Amino acid sequence: MIKQDYFTIKELTKYLKQKFDADTFLKNISLKGEISNFTHHSRGHFYFTLKDEFSQISAIMFSSSATKIKFKPAEGMEVIVRGYVSIYEATGKYQIYVSKMEEFGKGNINLEFQKLKDKLLKAGKLDDNIKKKIPKFPKVVGVITSPTGAAVRDIYNTINRRYPLVRMDFFPTLVQGENAKFSIVKSIDKANELNECDLLIVGRGGGSIEDLWAFNEEIVAEAIYKSKIPIISAVGHETDFTISDFIADLRAPTPTAAAELAVPDKFALMQDISSIRRHLDKTVKNKISSRLNRLNYLSNSYVFNNPIRLLSKYEIKLDNLINRIGTYSPEKVIDDYKERLELMNNLMSTTIKHRLENKTNKFIGLIEKLDILNPLNIMKKGYSIASINNKIVTSIQDVSVNDNIELRVIDGFIDLSVKSTRKDESYE
Repeated sequence: MIKQDYFTIKELTKYLKQKFDADTFLKNISLKGEISNFTHHSRGHFYFTLKDEFSQISAIMFSSSATKIKFKPAEGMEVIVRGYVSIYEATGKYQIYVSKMEEFGKGNINLEFQKLKDKLLKAGKLDDNIKKKIPKFPKVVGVITSPTGAAVRDIYNTINRRYPLVRMDFFPTLVQGENAKFSIVKSIDKANELNECDLLIVGRGGGSIEDLWAFNEEIVAEAIYKSKIPIISAVGHETDFTISDFIADLRAPTPTAAAELAVPDKFALMQDISSIRRHLDKTVKNKISSRLNRLNYLSNSYVFNNPIRLLSKYEIKLDNLINRIGTYSPEKVIDDYKERLELMNNLMSTTIKHRLENKTNKFIGLIEKLDILNPLNIMKKGYSIASINNKIVTSIQDVSVNDNIELRVIDGFIDLSVKSTRKDESYE
């Protein structure tokens, strides 16, 4: 039987804490490691795990020290921290209380993540324009996750609550460990081979970056990219990002959120249907009311109250049309053209007659002028025309003594010989 002398857990923890706190080596120690499970508390504190290849230690950096560092700590970043090591009595865990932190370099995990992301980005496999459209009303949703985790229960309960009409096909899958990447790829390929699902949810619950690493593997990314079925990635918590999130057709922050994105809400649909029904009822009632008002208006109009008046109006229009048709009858048109032709004929005859008289008078005047200028008429008055070799003599310079001259008189010709010439002194 165990003796009654014993320590309580609190007493033991307190004793160990005193040992830690009394150790001068642990009061100011520097550690190099990789940040994991990083959390930035709303009050400004940093909570994270500092690890290396073989071990890990919890770490806390209070806001008074956190505000002094010149960089933003991130998952996978390799750092050197300085602080003191002590035990947190509430949990019995030892941890380092960090007062200073310097960036040493990014850890291998983060480098691998960024390298693969850059590779996929360069290949165009992360472009939004190649993302497949998520169906609005899927009939079958495939769920690729662990059959024992909380994620599968969250997805099942959420979908069943929101849209029980959908069928869920489960593909039990390893989501953590060395073989997880192969299991995820196998499940995606199987779902595509069966080709019964309209949509796939691929994911798991939260965990450290190491726990989620299967979803950062290149073969998993390629399987998601090649899938003919649209995929929603739901890995970890809202602050967790994996390669699967970037290459999937849609990223959900949690498995529950993925289920909400996958199917519509039946209550919201019912509300939409009710709203549409009310809108249709209102529209139909308004249409009927509008048509009734129109009918009443027409019924009370003078057309229906006194249709004879309407007929009289159209009779007058008909008479006018008949008169217009008579005006434009072929006989009337022909007669009009005959009158116009006769008028034009008379006008042309008068015009031609006047023009002919004017031309005749002008011609007679010209004949009279020609008669006046006719040399024969001048010769009747005793004048004659002298010429030598058919050239008219107009000056004494045109002849010489003994030249033979032909003199033209009214009734013939006289041949003359020049004996002498005398100049008329009065002619200039």
